[in-house]
Amino acid sequence: MCLRTHATGRLAGVTEGLAGSGTAQAGAWAEEPAGSGMARAEDAVVEAWRGLLVAHSRLVPAIEADLRAAGQVSLSWYDVLLELNAAPDLRLRMSELGQRTVLSRTRVSRVVDELAAAGLAERQPDQADGRSSFAVLTPRGKEALRRAWPVYRQAIHRHLGARLTARQCRELATLLGQVIATVEIDPPATTGRAHGPR
Repeated sequence: MCLRTHATGRLAGVTEGLAGSGTAQAGAWAEEPAGSGMARAEDAVVEAWRGLLVAHSRLVPAIEADLRAAGQVSLSWYDVLLELNAAPDLRLRMSELGQRTVLSRTRVSRVVDELAAAGLAERQPDQADGRSSFAVLTPRGKEALRRAWPVYRQAIHRHLGARLTARQCRELATLLGQVIATVEIDPPATTGRAHGPR
């Protein structure tokens, strides 16, 4: 299979679009002269990056549509609910939740408010720190997560697993895992055009 199990994998809903400016930049870089082995290697890296962005931009809306058609929570809601479900006492500080999900911190706060309005999560004050608060999973949120998982899993298999073999999926997961681990530990670049056009 092309994904880890719901119970142990903590499969996060990838929800925020990446394709727009990144794809355009990748195209611009690919147009630069390529005369050396280093340039060809860079082209391969750019192609890999572009492929990742385009695949993300096409797969996420397709999976979102499947969830919506089945009357399930959105990917952004699922992502937050999943992290809360995996947390001790089914709760996390908002800062911790922002670090664990694939959403921006601003988006996480908005999603928690939406979940609270729907009765799927609650905000609770942090008694030890008046400046922070906890997001807490409710029984209704846990049930929503349970109902959504089979639909989400089927959508992943339909839109990704049907196009790749199990071995290819394992290889892809390994490669992306290496990238994720490196990104988490490397300091941000601060020289050159690291931040792109302003």
